[in-house]
Amino acid sequence: MAAETAKKFEALERQAQTLMGVFVAAGHEAVAPSMIQPADVFLDVVGETLRARTYVFTDHNGVELCLRPDLTVPTCRLHLERHPEGNVAAKYCYNGPAFRFQPQGAAGTHPREFRQAGIEAFAAGDRETADAETIATIINAMKAAGLGAFKLKIGDLGLFSALLTAAQMPERWRTLLTHQFWRPDAFRAELKRLVSSQTEALQGIPAELVSSLDPAKPDDAVNTVGRFLEQRGIDLVGARSVSEITASLLDIVANGRAVPLPRQTADVIENYLQVRAPADAATARIEDLLRGTGVDITPALDTFDRRLALLADAGVDLAHTEFSAEFGRSLEYYTGFVFEFAAPGLDPTSPVAGGGRYDSLMHAAGAQSDVAAVGAAIHTERLLAAIEGTQK
Repeated sequence: MAAETAKKFEALERQAQTLMGVFVAAGHEAVAPSMIQPADVFLDVVGETLRARTYVFTDHNGVELCLRPDLTVPTCRLHLERHPEGNVAAKYCYNGPAFRFQPQGAAGTHPREFRQAGIEAFAAGDRETADAETIATIINAMKAAGLGAFKLKIGDLGLFSALLTAAQMPERWRTLLTHQFWRPDAFRAELKRLVSSQTEALQGIPAELVSSLDPAKPDDAVNTVGRFLEQRGIDLVGARSVSEITASLLDIVANGRAVPLPRQTADVIENYLQVRAPADAATARIEDLLRGTGVDITPALDTFDRRLALLADAGVDLAHTEFSAEFGRSLEYYTGFVFEFAAPGLDPTSPVAGGGRYDSLMHAAGAQSDVAAVGAAIHTERLLAAIEGTQK
């Protein structure tokens, strides 16, 4: 067993050298972000699924820390340490361990400690070119390591965001639906709720309190809710503050007074999320779907088409690349183009590589504003398993 483990480790090291060689040749600087990271940044941005799988602990000074569940956020923090505004163009690459709790127990393709070899590009002037270059570099690296066959799947949260922006609805509903994008069942439930009358939600709230709350005046509402709780001797339960309780109440009140979302609008959104097609046929499929609905996302589709053209120029076979409108990967910091590579012999839930655009993450990590950013990582244990499987 020890000899087998040593042999695998040596194979992973050789593979890592190959991958990093391709990344450096493509203009990425090799870096080694810290494995121990502040927990708050990760827990705020990675989303519910990964948040529950992050190893969190408190040091002797009471500071909450975590073992990095991926290397993208640590690389963002490294870039900000060098360039506090975050808006200086830079390209990095890395190879190192990440850590995630596995609810079903550790397995060969889902270990608790695994290695990522990846690339990140910040503040590129041309987003679509940076997206295409990222995919091309990952493909070149996997091929250099010996992977001969793979399947590419893409999605685009930019198209989804454009669809919600073009649809007539309150901004808070757009925020809600965007938050639920990564949870299909919850998304459909929220969409169904928005179509229905929401006056039932007001029934559990005292009428005099409802009538005194104005969503347009949140500061006044905080004082109103505070007085209401104090006058009735209601103590706060748990960690929720008066401000948090008020914000929730204002959402309920605003929704209860709002006109329900038109069924036609909900149908457009539902039908869009069901689109699956070869990448080179996706635009036509979406245009057919939206024709006559009054929902126009032409600029977003033009951007999508430009990226596809750049991918084709880079050698990506669009006819054999799958587009899925509801595909967003499992990390909630993505804001635009996303992708994953599946390899022969591996379960579809075990992609060998993946990545995408995350233009809001740098702001969450400490930059003063959003910064254009895109990256991808290869799961090196899976890559090795896929290569060895095809050689047998």
